[in-house]
Amino acid sequence: METTIVLEKEAVENLLPQKFPFVMVDRMFAYSETSLISGLNIKKDNIFVDQNIFLEAGLIEHMAQSVALHTSYQFFLKNETAPTGYIGSLKDIEIKKLPEITDTIQSTITILQEFAGITMVNIVTTLNDEEIAKGQMKTVLAK
Repeated sequence: METTIVLEKEAVENLLPQKFPFVMVDRMFAYSETSLISGLNIKKDNIFVDQNIFLEAGLIEHMAQSVALHTSYQFFLKNETAPTGYIGSLKDIEIKKLPEITDTIQSTITILQEFAGITMVNIVTTLNDEEIAKGQMKTVLAK
């Protein structure tokens, strides 16, 4: 996938259920039915920044919101309102490095399985093409 910005900050924020100051995705680089590449430029005022470091909780929230963006964008393309989604489980989360303010991270989500509103995804987060976090997440859509 290429890294051209498909959606900028305002469009992404309109698709996500989270609102400022809890938005952890500010761009979408690529989308397909089975994958998405999202990004976040880490700013000093981010609620998950401590001593200029983006904390583990922020990385995991960024990963979760990347999954939410994929789901919301699918519904947007069908002119439908996206239902609320929840994290069902996290599996094999590995955080290798924490980014700092002014860094821009990218997460690639790949749908592994989707059935009856339950989605299992693989997520890899990079900083300057270096893998800094990865894992799997199961999300559940509210009925």
